[in-house]
Formats: sequence, structure tokens, C-alpha cells
Amino acid sequence: MSVSSMTGFARSEGATDVCTWGWEAKSVNGKGLDVRLRYPRGFDFIDVAARDRVAKRFKRGNVSLNLDVNWTQAQASVSVNEDVLAEILAAIPKIQAAIPGVRPPSVDGILGLRGVLEQAEDDTIDAASRALEAVLLDGLDQLLDQLAESRDSEGERMGGVLHDQLASIESLSEDAGELAALQPDAIRKRLATQIETLVADFAVLDPDRLAQEAAIVMTKADVREELDRLTAHIEAARDLLVQDAPVGRRLDFLCQEFNREANTLCSKSSDTDLTRVGLELKAIIEQFREQVQNIE
Repeated sequence: MSVSSMTGFARSEGATDVCTWGWEAKSVNGKGLDVRLRYPRGFDFIDVAARDRVAKRFKRGNVSLNLDVNWTQAQASVSVNEDVLAEILAAIPKIQAAIPGVRPPSVDGILGLRGVLEQAEDDTIDAASRALEAVLLDGLDQLLDQLAESRDSEGERMGGVLHDQLASIESLSEDAGELAALQPDAIRKRLATQIETLVADFAVLDPDRLAQEAAIVMTKADVREELDRLTAHIEAARDLLVQDAPVGRRLDFLCQEFNREANTLCSKSSDTDLTRVGLELKAIIEQFREQVQNIE
């Protein structure tokens, strides 16, 4: 099983005797689950059901859903107020008599007068919309199936990238381990040279004191614990990448631990080659972190 991405796109559409409809879904990365819906007037009833369905399918991501409905059979959304229209028509001859030569009003002009056309009762539209509820929710289920497939497909691709990056982190950790193994002798020689320079006026250099000082310096420069923890974090990350569950937050936590160990390694290093490896580690870890931000 591969990880799932939070990025995906899907579209589902269909038709009934009275309309054509289409669902569209877009998903991008987010800290939690945020669902945003857009739908035509009269379809408010779909809101709660749609959000519940998304929440059951996904744990993280900013998910935008858009419902578009086009009626093939006209739904009465306006009506003519016949009383107002009758009053206007009765007034036209009086106006023409009072103002000779005035042009008679056009149909568009009459319909544009306030009160002639009225919005239909919402109940009319709501009834037609609710008749589609089962069809639209079925279409939404199909849409979410496709969105999940899209996110899984992207997650599979990203999983391959993350495995490659973990392999690079592991390889650099091994390089750091080899360089760190050379550190004690290098530190001892460098310390001896520095002490000899400082105490040039003394005939004898106490080897026991030199060994004591070298041990202190080597302890401070020892990066074996950091490398051991890096190895443990790498294995933990690999285990997460094959789990059948949302693992993005835990991978993000491991990225912080990766960074902590790499930073400590660089701060302890007194060797240019080891520092270079530490900086390369930090660069790969940052690339890994950027990919993890899109994992559910």
C-alpha cells in the first residue's frame, strides 16, 4: 500500500429527464480537512450530506466541490402579477390621450416595470431540486471515488520519490559514519600539535593530560548518537510509507527529527568533509520535507 497525496482532481456528470448535472472536485494540501461547496440556489439540502461524505473518505486536504445543474425542462422561477399588468395596460390609453404622439410601450418595457414579474415561490424550486437528491448524492459518491483514485495515484508517485530520498539520506549517513570514525585520530593529532605550540617552553608534555584533553574534545565531537538516531528515523519513515493509513503528520514530525540530527552533526563537526556531508544531508531532508507536506 502506498501513501495518499492531498492533491487530486475529479469530475462526475449525468442527466435526468429534467436536467443535466455535473460535480467537480479539486483537492490540495492542508493542515486539516477543509471542505468548500458551491451549488445552485435551491440545493442547500445537499450541503451537510456532501460534507459528511467527504469527511468519511479523507482526513486531510482542502477539498473544493462544485455542483452545476442545468434544467432541460424549464422550472418556473418567475411569474406574472396579472393584477399589476392589468393596471398598467389600463393606464396606457389614458397616458396616450394626455400626451398626444407618445409612443406605446414595448413588451420588454412593460415586463421591466417593477411588480410585473415576481420571483416564484422557493417551494417550487426546492421541490424540483429535492427530487434529484438521490441522483446527485450517487454522483457525488462516484466523484469521491475518482478523487480518491487521483490522490492515491499521485501518492504512489510521491512514495517512490520519498523512498529514493530516504535512500539518499541513508547513504549520506553511512558516509558521515565513515568520516566520523576517522575523527578521534585526527582530533588527537591536531590537539597534540596545538598543545605543543602552546607549551613550547616546557621540556615535557604530560601524555596523560594530553589523553584527558583529547577525550573531552572527542566526546564533544562524537556524532555516533546522531547517526544512530538518523538510522532509526529512516527505518521509521520507511515503515510509515507502507502503512494503509494517513501518515503525513507523523512523517512531518520525523522531518523535524531528521533536521535536528543533521544540525547537531554540522555543529559538532570539525572536519570539512564531514561538514559537507552534513550540509548535503540538510538539503536532501528539506526536499523530503517539501514532498511530505502533500501527504495525507
